[in-house]
This record gives sequence, structure tokens and C-alpha cells, in this order.
Amino acid sequence: MTVYAYELCFCRNPARANQITRIGLAEMKGSRSRFAIERQSLPRVLAEALRERILNGEFKDGDPIVQETIAEEYEVSRMPVREALRELEGQGLVVLKTHKGAIVTSMPREKVIELYDLRALLECNILERALPNFHDADVIDAQKILAELENAYYNNDIPKWGGLNWQFHKSLYLPANRPETLSIIEGINIQTDRFIRVQLLVSGAIETAEREHRELLRLCASRDPKAIEYLREHIFNARNGPTSSQSVAAA
Repeated sequence: MTVYAYELCFCRNPARANQITRIGLAEMKGSRSRFAIERQSLPRVLAEALRERILNGEFKDGDPIVQETIAEEYEVSRMPVREALRELEGQGLVVLKTHKGAIVTSMPREKVIELYDLRALLECNILERALPNFHDADVIDAQKILAELENAYYNNDIPKWGGLNWQFHKSLYLPANRPETLSIIEGINIQTDRFIRVQLLVSGAIETAEREHRELLRLCASRDPKAIEYLREHIFNARNGPTSSQSVAAA
């Protein structure tokens, strides 16, 4: 990830986000050495920019994302925009419709419940496989990420919440060495990022989330099988929170 892409992930100012993206794209365009990986990163940088604009509510449920407009904003051709939108479609954030372009997907109650049920099913399975392989280094990595997440809570750094929440959970699952399962789980977590942000803001459940994360890490550090059921309860507590009966847009 480039320095601009990294800053972009945590930028809350739409104007600055667009500026960061344009600078990053300009540098890639102006590079004399055009390796394939650099060319491929163009749609990825655009996808990161558009994803954050969806997650921070600039693009709301049902809003169209017009390729021509995005291409003009970021001063690129429509082809990388089209690839970026396909990536977002794969993450469940937009749906591409013939003659209508990209539409931001909604998060109705039924979809939220299904996604959290999938999380519980897959994440408990992968954690069960990870526990026997837990080492001190894994615990240290998880502790560092959890400290960053709690710092983001205290500073009300909302754009970081969903990403760091996923990074923390991911650190607990990595010892399972199940990359395909982890990739599927990551896609589900990206879709629930919007819900996580709203849930924490509306319910004020930050202290609960912190307490549950610390206990989950403690159980994993000791390779305690109780961690599996505790994780299930943690996921269902989020699913059944006060905003679960509403769509994210309504909240």
C-alpha cells in the first residue's frame, strides 16, 4: 500500500481524500518505471477512496455512483473506475446494474442478521482451528492492534473502527492457516463495517466492545476452548444490538 493509500484509509475529510487520491494517481502516472503491479494499483487506490466514501455515509444506500463523474473527479479514465467498482461489488458494497451503473447496496435488518450469522459460523470454526497454534508472538500482535483500536475509540476516530476491529479479529484467526476461509470472512466484515460504526455510535457500546475484546484475547492467549463460545456470544451481542432492527440508512 502506498503512503497515499494508507493516509486515504484514515482520512475523514472528503476534499482531502480526493486530493490524496489525485496525488497518488499522479505519481503513478508520472513514474518512468511502469511495472504491472503499479498499473494494477490504480483501480485499488480508487476502490479504497470510494469504499471510504460509502462507509462514511457520503454515498448512501441506493445512491448511484456514476463512472463518468468519478473519472472526472479523480482525473482518470473510466476503465480503472470500472475495475474499482467491480472490486466494490465483490465486497458487497455496490451492485452493478445494466444501463444504471453502480448502486450502493442497502443494509436492511434481514441482511445484517444473515451476515452476522455467517460471521458466527465461519469465525468460530476458524478460531477453533487457530487456538492450538497460538504462540506468544500472536498474542503480542493482537495486543498491539487492540491498543490501536481502543485509541481510535477514545479519539472518536470513526473511520478506523471497522478496519481495526477486523484486523484484531484477523490476528486471532491467522494461526489457523486457512487463507481461503479468512478471505471470505474478510469480505463479510467489510460489508458489516457500516453497521459496526452505526452500532457503536448509536448504542454507546464502546466499553462493552473493549471488555469483550480483552476477554476474548485473554482466552485465546491461554488456548482456552471457551474462547470459541465467547466469540459466538460476542458476535451475536453485536447482531442483536439496538440498531439491529433498522437498516443502516434509517439509523
